[in-house]
Parts: sequence; C-alpha cells; structure tokens
Amino acid sequence: MEPHDRPYKYHYWVLIACNVIAPNALWFKKVRGNTVVLFIWSLIVLVGMWLERFVIIVASLAQDNLPSSWRVFESTRWDWATYLGTIGLFLFLFMLFIRLLPMISIFEVRTLLPQAKSRRMRADD
Repeated sequence: MEPHDRPYKYHYWVLIACNVIAPNALWFKKVRGNTVVLFIWSLIVLVGMWLERFVIIVASLAQDNLPSSWRVFESTRWDWATYLGTIGLFLFLFMLFIRLLPMISIFEVRTLLPQAKSRRMRADD
C-alpha cells in the first residue's frame, strides 16, 4: 500500500502541503520580508515536520507484517507518559543549564581580557 492509500492519507497529504508546497512561497520577496508572515510560514513548516515523523512512526506501527494484525494505531497511557516525560526531562535539563551556566554579556567578558587591561593602562598614561 502506498502512503496515500492508507488510513493516514489525510495526514500524508497535509504533510506534503506543509513540507513541499508551503515553502515554495518563500521564493517571493513579500513573504520573506514580512516578519509576521514568515513566522506563520515557519509554524506551517513545523507542523509539516511533526506530521512527517508522525506518519513514519504511526503508519509503521499500524501496518504489521501479518495482514490480520493491521489496525489503526491508538496511543496508550504509556505512550503519553513517555511523550510527557521527554518534554519534562528536556525542560528540567534546560532549567538546570540556565541555572548552572548563566548568560554573560560579551562586554563584561571583553573587559576581563588582558588586552582590554593593557589598552586601558595606555589610555590612562
């Protein structure tokens, strides 16, 4: 069976529209120049990329080697727990990263360098 004949055919065609057709609008300067339109277009492509992974994973889970076990995939609570757990792990590690490695402005780092001190000494003379 081809992807457009399966139970997930609507997902497949939305995926094609978001990943193949929508990015072609970026050939026009009016689309590239407008920040709001460009942001909306990036969200459309993001949905298409998410649908690509969805179609690959869910369609492969729905179509087993035995035709008697073909079915539409329905997520279980363990699937949702894994999904939410990965989001929670990412947020935890991100917050830990922000806490342990805070942002330092380049200006502050530049004043700490030895070259900056020697220039300041020369300017004071």
